[in-house]
Amino acid sequence: MKMLNISPSQQQQIRSAKPLLWLNPEYQNPAAAPDKPDTAEIYDAEARLLRFAPLLQQLFPELEASDGIIESPLLQADQLHQAISPFGVRTLIKADHTLPVAGSIKARGGIHEVLCFAEQLALEHDLIKDTNDDYRKLLFPDAKFLFNQYEIAVGSTGNLGLSIGIIGAALGFKATVHMSVDAKEWKKERLRKRGVQVVEHKADYGAAVAAGRAQADANPKSYFVDDENSPRLFMGYAVAALRLKRQLEEQNIPVDADHPLFVYLPAGVGGAPGGITFGLKALFGPHVHCFFAEPVQAPCMLLGMAGPAGSEPVDVYDFDLTINTEADGLAVGQASQWVCDAIRDELSGVYTCEDDTLYQHLLRLKQLEGLETEPSATIGCSGPSMLTSHEAQVWLNRHMSEKSLATSTHLVWTTGGSFVPESEYRTFLLKATEKFGSKIS
Repeated sequence: MKMLNISPSQQQQIRSAKPLLWLNPEYQNPAAAPDKPDTAEIYDAEARLLRFAPLLQQLFPELEASDGIIESPLLQADQLHQAISPFGVRTLIKADHTLPVAGSIKARGGIHEVLCFAEQLALEHDLIKDTNDDYRKLLFPDAKFLFNQYEIAVGSTGNLGLSIGIIGAALGFKATVHMSVDAKEWKKERLRKRGVQVVEHKADYGAAVAAGRAQADANPKSYFVDDENSPRLFMGYAVAALRLKRQLEEQNIPVDADHPLFVYLPAGVGGAPGGITFGLKALFGPHVHCFFAEPVQAPCMLLGMAGPAGSEPVDVYDFDLTINTEADGLAVGQASQWVCDAIRDELSGVYTCEDDTLYQHLLRLKQLEGLETEPSATIGCSGPSMLTSHEAQVWLNRHMSEKSLATSTHLVWTTGGSFVPESEYRTFLLKATEKFGSKIS
């Protein structure tokens, strides 16, 4: 096994599937990430989403109030703050579990990538004159006829598949989603009802992606969305940072040396949290600290970030783990090398949680804030408490003053939940209640 920047004791914790906090030794070391993407591409992605907004508004009635912009609210979570955070003045929730159209954190990146391909085809075939044209022309029959000659394909544990499948089918593409064994049945059915072909695999996320990639490679008119290696997805995700900055300003919440921002992001293969981290660091620099959160059975980004730059990430199976977790959207065996290399000097750290903890947070979010999420969406709630260890305190003292920690803001980023069928959510809630009782602090 290749050398990892993880202590022997922490490696044993990983093998034993015990929760831990790993602090990135390459944080703020630019030499660790020599080939970073261009931050200007974040603004290009935002401009593209704005160009398509009038078209999206017509395709999806739920976007009428937002003029075609797919965005989630930034919520003050005062009750949750008292329950989970030993630091700072507030806890916020970036409620991506309510994102319209696709219902998860994957919406921005997945939809952006499909729009990139649609725009490329439309310009090549003169359906639009240039990027200043009216993109609602792509709803006309000639555009539908063109798009229907092409397939959009993706491999997914569920949420990215929903994002790609829904927008692809709505534009008129033939959409195919290769689903891993841990994907929920209701997500497959939701796609099928949208006219998306669902290919089921009796293997994990990596196998589903490999199968989808191979099938797409054999078809010259198939476009494969590769969550492991896609700058288009990555920059679509990064747009969330621009939106968050505006929301913070609207709520008069500062982010600066005296008011650092801590962000806790659920992580699977790494694309969505990696893109968001890249965007936030571009905007806030050293004043924002991003931490990834993973299940103890699938710490693939931890292993990927702890490896050497430019090398294939270590697989969680090498640590005798199973990726068997209730956090299906985070059940990934191997991280994206591309993402790891892009943010190797920007990510502050990674922590892991047991599934029982996710159910504890699911109950907290319901009782304290009235929010209904799926288990994987709750993992960010463990972030503040993970920073109470002696090792974490040493790290915090190195990067900020005790005074600024006292005035910090902590942000829990949720992933999916609003599309979960009521019966499925009730099952989650019943399980949480049986474990932790009807009342939870």
